[in-house]
Amino acid sequence: MNVRRRRISGIAVTAATAIGLGTLSACSSDGSAAGNTDKFDVVASFYPMEYLAEQIGGDHVNVTTLTEPGQEPHDLELSAKQTAQMGEADAVLYLKSLQPAVDEAIAQSGVKTKIDAATLTKLEDHGDVEHDHGHGGEEHAEEEHAHEGGDGLDPHVWLDPVKYAEIAEGVARAFEKADPDHAADYRANAEALAKKLGGLDTAFKNGLAKTGTKVFFTNHAAFGYLAERYGLTQEAINGLDPESEPSPARIKELQEEAKADGVTTVFYETLVSGKTAKTLAKDAGLKTDVLDPLEGITDKSRGDDYVAVMQSNLKALRTALGAE
Repeated sequence: MNVRRRRISGIAVTAATAIGLGTLSACSSDGSAAGNTDKFDVVASFYPMEYLAEQIGGDHVNVTTLTEPGQEPHDLELSAKQTAQMGEADAVLYLKSLQPAVDEAIAQSGVKTKIDAATLTKLEDHGDVEHDHGHGGEEHAEEEHAHEGGDGLDPHVWLDPVKYAEIAEGVARAFEKADPDHAADYRANAEALAKKLGGLDTAFKNGLAKTGTKVFFTNHAAFGYLAERYGLTQEAINGLDPESEPSPARIKELQEEAKADGVTTVFYETLVSGKTAKTLAKDAGLKTDVLDPLEGITDKSRGDDYVAVMQSNLKALRTALGAE
């Protein structure tokens, strides 16, 4: 296993497993609601689902997203009106277990087609893994870790282009079944998206094949699938509350690990305060940079869609890891 996780606070789990409600996507005209349009109306739970719906649905769909751009997904509180609007849609696309309130609203809604992305690929329990410096940084001893509020399965599958493509394939099949009149177009769009994601996978595979180190520090334990896919090791800061600071003991530990593993950079993200990461970096003599978990797109994002931001993530990783 190439993923290293620290014990995560309840706040961190909520932040890492959240989705939200609110505004309309680029596919929706101003003032259009979640249903009752002349198109195939799709409600997407958060940005990665919204992107799939837009890319696969194309001109045939009206997509409304359940997360406002810039909103930390876990901050969402569902209203009765939002739940009612969901019931008017033709389909809802979500990732079950990310937030119980949303799952409950979907279960209570009358929407006919409910597409759970978690069923379209295999979720994994990345656990809580300790690094063993006594073996040259190559071996790791796993620690038993019970994730707060969940079954231990890591939900961040969209950050692995291969798994994201598997989900896209399942979404396309669901769209074809629910709206057979446009099945051919959904299939063609899905194939085009698969090529994009395949190209992204190749870029990551080649771009991270030869690096000075395989270890990266992040304040959000969201990159387990990405790390595992490309032979990297994620080291998440202990305590992911944006307003908290790492303890002196943790700073010392990370300083030692940075020296042992050749770590140069602590990553933070755009939707959460970088205070923790910057504090650690200052005390440990490391640099900081952005590694975006793509839970939402804002004007601070390094790219205007999934592929562009993932390319920016690759560039940041290559620099931090000393890629050839």
